[in-house]
Amino acid sequence: MSKPQDIRTCLYDSKQLEAVLDDMARQAAGLLTGRTRVMLVGILRRGAPLAEMLRARLRETYGLAEPGLINLQIKRYADDLTLLYPQTQFTENPEHAALDLSGTTLLVVDDVMYRGHSMLRAVEYLAGKQPAEIRTVVLVDRGAEKLPVRADVVGVRLDVAPGDIIECNVPPYEAAFQIDLVQPGRG
Repeated sequence: MSKPQDIRTCLYDSKQLEAVLDDMARQAAGLLTGRTRVMLVGILRRGAPLAEMLRARLRETYGLAEPGLINLQIKRYADDLTLLYPQTQFTENPEHAALDLSGTTLLVVDDVMYRGHSMLRAVEYLAGKQPAEIRTVVLVDRGAEKLPVRADVVGVRLDVAPGDIIECNVPPYEAAFQIDLVQPGRG
């Protein structure tokens, strides 16, 4: 007997996501009005290129003077929390150890907010660096947070069944910029 196939549905294509990113940049620019020191923090993997895309829009469209950019590595696969890493693991980059963030407004960027583990770990680490303010940004909020973490800027909110998977395909990690819904074993 063969195993049922996964059903994969593209929810947002590249053109639609460009418009979503434009709106996210508009929301972020509103949060940054009057801030002089701004840094975007991309959560590796897919949050890093999203942070770069937002950074470019903030510079080009809203005239934000060259915001800084760093990436954090946090391992946890949000749609299947038992996959590979049962606990959220944070890996500090030695270059970040002496990073002075005092007086800086941080925008922490990730692809999907599911349970909130990755974002909470990132904010917890960054708060220890004494920034002036920390704001959170996600491309997709699944609305299933179990921790007291909320995104300040959300691209799209998707309510999907708990067993379904939201895949954010973000270049350079994938060829096409899109959001897919994967329904395991339903085909």
